[in-house]
Amino acid sequence: MATIHEGDLLWQPSAEDIARANLTDYMRWLRDERGLDFDDYPALWRWSVERLEEFWGSVWDYSGVLASQHGSTVLAERAMPGAQWFPGARLNYAENIFRKRSAERPMIFYQAEGQPVVTLSWEEVLDQSQRLAAALRRMGVQAGDRVVGYLPNVPEAIVALLAAASIGAIWSCCAPDFGTRSVLDRFTQIAPSVLIATDGYQYGGKPFDRRAIVGELQAALPSLRQTILLPRLSAAPLPNTILWADALAAPVAPADYQFAQLPFEHPLWILYSSGTTGLPKPIVQGHGGILLEHLKALTFHNDIKAEDRFFWFTSTGWM
Repeated sequence: MATIHEGDLLWQPSAEDIARANLTDYMRWLRDERGLDFDDYPALWRWSVERLEEFWGSVWDYSGVLASQHGSTVLAERAMPGAQWFPGARLNYAENIFRKRSAERPMIFYQAEGQPVVTLSWEEVLDQSQRLAAALRRMGVQAGDRVVGYLPNVPEAIVALLAAASIGAIWSCCAPDFGTRSVLDRFTQIAPSVLIATDGYQYGGKPFDRRAIVGELQAALPSLRQTILLPRLSAAPLPNTILWADALAAPVAPADYQFAQLPFEHPLWILYSSGTTGLPKPIVQGHGGILLEHLKALTFHNDIKAEDRFFWFTSTGWM
């Protein structure tokens, strides 16, 4: 085995890799559409951090962000904290997720422990998310209300996030391996209106029952209007819950298939710090900022293309 020393080059892309990279295409676009010609990546990077308005405006335009209103200004207030990005813009994160949906390939591949791979089409996820959004509206959820999940990394967690985002509700989630206290340390700070919870999960061949914890969360969160239960261990409902399937079963009118048009900074979700120095700190991120960050990261840094499959192994307790 060869010895690796500090400073050794471990890998570099081939000329073919570079030619077909999204970043190369973006640099061509900047030259053709903006009259900006960069000799190499360091020059592009320097421009991106020195000319913030030009860079982020170009990410919006190059990516084809879907918005009902663009707004005339990229950065109205250059301050930290207090920066005002894209004032006047109106958009929706979930709508942009679905804007390039395709019938030619699935949206999600999912495999539970010990189970075969399941695929969900773009239309299936769109339909489920809009059915859940309609159910949330019937529960009285409005833009700005918090919808929380006590869910593992399953397709229903993605559906729930997109449903909440589509109506402007704010999503937050804890993994079901969290105990009652850890969940309440987070959720009591944000007063959720609806809890979407699993009755348990399986890990390492063992079932982990979370029904008692769901009941404890309900009792300790007086702001809750409803709990939607996602059965993973048993089909039996729990007290004061409605089943996931029942929530999605009600007829949906065409008017329910709408995406709320929200300000760029409207909260999308709440993440949390680790809680090692007191209570976990809620971290709020907005529809527009996360959309542009995801477009930048996946397109340029990860070089993801439409035909690619992206796999991220993580827990909903992370982010």
